[in-house]
Amino acid sequence: MLAELTRILRRAKFARAIAAGGSSLDELVLGYAEVAQLVDPPAIAPVVLRDPDDDHVLACAIAANADLIVSGDQHLLDLKEYQGIPIVSAAQALARLLER
Repeated sequence: MLAELTRILRRAKFARAIAAGGSSLDELVLGYAEVAQLVDPPAIAPVVLRDPDDDHVLACAIAANADLIVSGDQHLLDLKEYQGIPIVSAAQALARLLER
C-alpha cells in the first residue's frame, strides 16, 4: 500500500501541494509509514473485477479492523461499503470528523 501511495503521489497534480507542505515526497511517505499499522491481509474473493488491485485495499481494511476506507478511487467508492466498512471520499471523511 505504501508503494501504491508513493506511485500516486508522484503524479504531477500533487507536486504543488507536496511542495507547499515543506516535505519531500519521500519524507511524506515515511511519515505515513511511521503511523501506519502493518497488517497481513487475508486472501479475499475477487470484489472489484474492473481493477483487481483494489481488492488489496479491501483486504487490508479487513485485517486492520478499519472503521472507514478513504479513497479517491471510483471503483472503491462505487461499492459504498465492504463487509460493513464504509468507503468514502476524503471530503466525506473530513465531514465525518468535523461532525464529531
